[in-house]
Amino acid sequence: MPDKMTLPQIDRRSYPIELRAAGEDGQRRIQGHAAVFNSRSEMIWNYFQEIILPGAFAEALGRSDVRALFNHDPNHVLGRTKNNTLELAEDETGLAVDILPPDNQFARDLLVSIGRGDIDQMSFAFTVAEDRWYTDENEIPVREISKIDKLYDVSPVTYPAYHETDVSVKSRTSYEEFRASQPQAVGPDVVTEPSSTEAEAEARKRQLELRERSILPMRCKE
Repeated sequence: MPDKMTLPQIDRRSYPIELRAAGEDGQRRIQGHAAVFNSRSEMIWNYFQEIILPGAFAEALGRSDVRALFNHDPNHVLGRTKNNTLELAEDETGLAVDILPPDNQFARDLLVSIGRGDIDQMSFAFTVAEDRWYTDENEIPVREISKIDKLYDVSPVTYPAYHETDVSVKSRTSYEEFRASQPQAVGPDVVTEPSSTEAEAEARKRQLELRERSILPMRCKE
């Protein structure tokens, strides 16, 4: 078993977008979108938001042998790009997914659950090649992803991935580097120290207040 430290640092994201079972019996397919372009994610790791730009998957799709899994479980393989049982393409919405699942019991059960609407979201596992950070007008750090390095799998999921456990060390490091590069630290739980000028002004103000308190009683005695 490989050392965990040598494994790729993989991110997982989920989007609330329609997932559906299509086609006739014997050729039922799972279709939907694993990612949406130009749409802000929810707050990730409670620190930042992400936007995936159109074209971000283009190079990764050409070199990645992607699996379709259920709940990111490699024991439940639904399709694979190498075998043409999984088709992935960028369209105007985002990363379109078309899966031809196997004719076995778990896949048939999954199709029923998707058809009923019990399972209606997809997630994808990836690493990032190029991104850009900035702070928006509300002082929220935003990560804009322009190129995906590798796409590992797409997956219908029962529960969307928890951001706290599915943000890679690489992404966290990237965020910390961005925050450190800012003139004034941004993001939650960051306390900024007052400048030396502000501190000196505050100290003088306190001194004057103390002097006034010591003088006023003397004036009263007069």
